[in-house]
Amino acid sequence: HVQLVESGGGSVQAGGSLTLSCAASGFTYRSFCVGWFRQAPGKEREGVAAIDGHSSTTYADSVKGRFTISQDNATKTLYLQMNSLKPEDTAMYYCAADCVFDEGIWYSTYGGQGTQVTVS
Repeated sequence: HVQLVESGGGSVQAGGSLTLSCAASGFTYRSFCVGWFRQAPGKEREGVAAIDGHSSTTYADSVKGRFTISQDNATKTLYLQMNSLKPEDTAMYYCAADCVFDEGIWYSTYGGQGTQVTVS
């Protein structure tokens, strides 16, 4: 079965950086979209970044130029490099697989347990 295990969250000051990692298993990696979404308390789920089977990337407008999604196909690991973090980036971040991220709309079939990112 599909397993997604996130790591790398934490607390940072505004302007700082964090890198999230997601170890994926249980499916043919690169067979479909993988990505990250986030959810803050009291807010809607928000797609952050996605990468499809052709390595095309999509980013939320709010993170463009600050976040970079990448993957290591050999180890089936997905990354999210987050720079110039802002307090509004504070949320639980989830790794996802079998996703659709288009025109700001996010959908995903599988998700991990999440890793907390707090920016103060």
